[in-house]
Amino acid sequence: MLPPGWPLRYRRVMFVKRISGFAKFAPDRMGKSTIVQGDFLFAGLNSFEPGQEHAPHTHVGQDKLYVVLEGSGMVQVGAETELLSAGDAALAPAGVVHSISNPGPHRLVVMAVLAPPPRK
Repeated sequence: MLPPGWPLRYRRVMFVKRISGFAKFAPDRMGKSTIVQGDFLFAGLNSFEPGQEHAPHTHVGQDKLYVVLEGSGMVQVGAETELLSAGDAALAPAGVVHSISNPGPHRLVVMAVLAPPPRK
């Protein structure tokens, strides 16, 4: 785990342990937290209470990899939908609609990896 006060954006070798510990949950919407962000890759957590979802959307010029860390979620990529559980992953290529939802009954924590990273 990163020491308190370290910036999440760090350009040297970095190790992050117990990634699920960075999950942030909110009662009214999916929680988001940044794990790492470099010049060419971004990794963050999407955290869902039962019944929450991330609506269908696309990313122009960005591929997205979902990796389920805890729980189970329904993941849509294009016209296909699959129930994924801890240890499963799905790739949404740039421009392809994708979404994820937590049917419950447990919390869902998903690492989202985007390349290239979002620009602010």
